[in-house]
Amino acid sequence: MPIPKNFASPSRITAKERALNQIQRWIIEGTLEPGEKIYDAEISEALGISRTPVREALLLLETQGLIEMHPGKETKVTTITKEDVKKIYPPLATLHALAAEEVAETISVEKIEQLKDINHQFELAIQLKEPYKAMETDEQFHNFIIELADNSYITHFCSILDLHVRRLKYLFLTHEFLSQEDSIHEHKLIIDAFLKRDKEKAASIMKQNWIGPLENVYQLMELQEHEE
Repeated sequence: MPIPKNFASPSRITAKERALNQIQRWIIEGTLEPGEKIYDAEISEALGISRTPVREALLLLETQGLIEMHPGKETKVTTITKEDVKKIYPPLATLHALAAEEVAETISVEKIEQLKDINHQFELAIQLKEPYKAMETDEQFHNFIIELADNSYITHFCSILDLHVRRLKYLFLTHEFLSQEDSIHEHKLIIDAFLKRDKEKAASIMKQNWIGPLENVYQLMELQEHEE
């Protein structure tokens, strides 16, 4: 798929950060498809920066597992299969459930109001059919809870898995026949559990909020395999 010519990019960041953020987004959105070759010269031209920061960004993307680099041969986007779905979601669901359990006992009313506002933005993005914005606000909701848990181990392991689940989450949010309303409702139930200081309920719903899309995404990827 060709690199788009017109796209918005954030300002006041380094050239490497700009390249990293944009390539990540292209991979997540499918502009750069699984298995597609990546050319640093093409990306540097599209972004209007030199090839050095692009190469530095590609090295970081390789450590994140989003691309494969074979020096002297090729650089390409890693593939993701339906089997990956069942490997990524369960451990991430467990970590987020643990964070919700820890937060339920200490979260302030002010922080709960912030979560309500984030979930409202998430709902608006879905209604306006803006899947990337929806993905970002959904991540903001969950990352806010992770931050409040203040557990460096949970934060670290979630950050490793989050990049991979983003590709799957975007797939989920771009298909209207998949139940996105459930996710909005589950966020509200998590907030309600926080208000009631019910850590067991908060953890249970949080886990369901992650596991719920698992089967949907798995079935969708299975369907796409049969169509190819």
